[in-house]
This record gives sequence, C-alpha cells and structure tokens, in this order.
Amino acid sequence: MSQWLFLAIAILAEVFATSMLKISSGFTRLLPSACSIFGYMISFYCLSQTLKTMPVGIAYAVWSGIGIVCVSLIAWIKFGQKLDLAAIAGITLILMGVLVINLFSKSMTN
Repeated sequence: MSQWLFLAIAILAEVFATSMLKISSGFTRLLPSACSIFGYMISFYCLSQTLKTMPVGIAYAVWSGIGIVCVSLIAWIKFGQKLDLAAIAGITLILMGVLVINLFSKSMTN
C-alpha cells in the first residue's frame, strides 16, 4: 500500500476518532468512546506505516494540517461551532501550508 494511502486512512481515522471523542461526553458514553479509541488505533497504525517511507515532519504536517481543517469543518457543520474571521484565516493558512509542502517541497525522501 502506498504511503499516501496509509496517510489518507490515518487522517480519516483521526478525524472520525476526534468527532467521536466529542460525542463521547468525556468517555461517559460507551459506543462513541469505543469508536474514538478504535479510530485512534487505526490512525496511529496507519501513520506509523507512512513513517516507514515518508519523513516524520512532512507526514505529521500533512496529517495534522488536514485533520485540523476537517475537524473544524465537522465542528462547524455538525456541532454548530462558530468560526470567526481569525479562525477561518488560520485554518486557511494551515491548508495553504499543507499544499505548499505537497506541491513544492523536495523533502519527501528520507
């Protein structure tokens, strides 16, 4: 499996796990709590597989950056979180940073 597929699965699992963490109400609800733990396990496993062939700084920047953007969108849509102009600007800069890394960085090899 390619490093990018592992990274994509890691990101999706982390976003799912974080969303379930919110729904778990501090680990007081069993099913969302179990889903959160399971999601983080999948995420960290896939991230560890990504790190076999991708530099940790690049992988973590992409994993966390895209995760932040996705979780923020889910929080806005599903949980009614308000995003002010500063939050939107910051999230946009994070997304731009991920794009710059992927499009222009020569650091993709170990």
